[in-house]
Amino acid sequence: MKLPLGYAYAATYAGIRQIEKDDLALIVSGMPAHAAAVFTQNRVQAAPVRLGLRHLKASKGLVGAVVINAGNANCATRTGDAVALATCKAAARLLKLPVTQVLPSSTGVIGVELDPRKIVDALPRLVGGLSAEGFDRVAHAILTTDLVPKTAFAEARLRRGAVRVAGMTKGSGMIQPMMATTLGFVMTDALLPPAQLRAMLKRGVERSYNRISVDGDTSTNDTLLLLANGASGVRPLATELAMLEAAITDVMESLAQQIARDGEGARKFVTIVVTGTRDSEGAARIARSIANSPLVKTAIAGSDPNWGRILSAAGNAGIDFDPSKTDIHMQGVAVCRGGLAAPFSEPELKTKLDAADCEIRLTIRGKGKGEARFWTCDLTEGYIRINASYRT
Repeated sequence: MKLPLGYAYAATYAGIRQIEKDDLALIVSGMPAHAAAVFTQNRVQAAPVRLGLRHLKASKGLVGAVVINAGNANCATRTGDAVALATCKAAARLLKLPVTQVLPSSTGVIGVELDPRKIVDALPRLVGGLSAEGFDRVAHAILTTDLVPKTAFAEARLRRGAVRVAGMTKGSGMIQPMMATTLGFVMTDALLPPAQLRAMLKRGVERSYNRISVDGDTSTNDTLLLLANGASGVRPLATELAMLEAAITDVMESLAQQIARDGEGARKFVTIVVTGTRDSEGAARIARSIANSPLVKTAIAGSDPNWGRILSAAGNAGIDFDPSKTDIHMQGVAVCRGGLAAPFSEPELKTKLDAADCEIRLTIRGKGKGEARFWTCDLTEGYIRINASYRT
């Protein structure tokens, strides 16, 4: 694992969580990084999201530090805006940065007031503990109901030298990205201007974070941030931009898949492949409809090859297609041909569906070139248990 140059990380327990576990984290770039970000499309937006948007605009896409807290979403509260701003001001003062170059990010319970003193009082410890080796500790600190930390790494060997990409994310429930989901932070030491970063992020997010769902809910705090600080001194040649973008996208795809794999209560990771639609947007809408169907997800949980639920979910996507030209495979086994039942051994397929990794493939025969790959998980009683007691 080779981390990008020029970044430092720290985490500490600030008393935000009810249990004593790191709940405040800091990511700092030694030189302000060019940044691109996508935020939640939920009409209810947490204070850190609103302030982050303003700061990115005011700083013209420069970010020197990111302050992240877990355990409280700082959303739908009377003091949310003041808390987010106090956090940024305190961090900016300690790090000697313009306040607009500090981005806040929060995750946790919605509607609970957050005491800003807990963050402000802990920030000196965070700044004093900054280290290039603190990456993993930050990846742990940002988790909520996640069972495991989620990180990914890549390296692109360019003509002028190697550049590195590292990412961390969190998310297990309230997952339906419509631009991003949960919290994600991707860093590279390549030298890239904001316009190129934004283009790479826009394309990459469509192949990664916009292709996962756990429960169909989009959070109020969703943030995905891409930073490029140029600390490697390597500016990609025009012919190498695609190689760097592939490395960044690979990291985001890995992070997104890890979220789906760690879905709340999940026992199975599900890949959905849809082909043959008029365009890829239509394929993605069908795949998302299948992924979000509780009937499909519970069938997978029970290893039930109930292909009718898949066909029905596809028909609910609002995309025009001919069911009589539709085939469905589960775990590579044909279960539906031309919209009708195909002969297969139910006991054998049920055994195949007991696997931790499952695949659903829906093919529309014809001239359509659209295709999409989507990732989700099964829906079990564990999801209900976790979310029934989340606040208590």
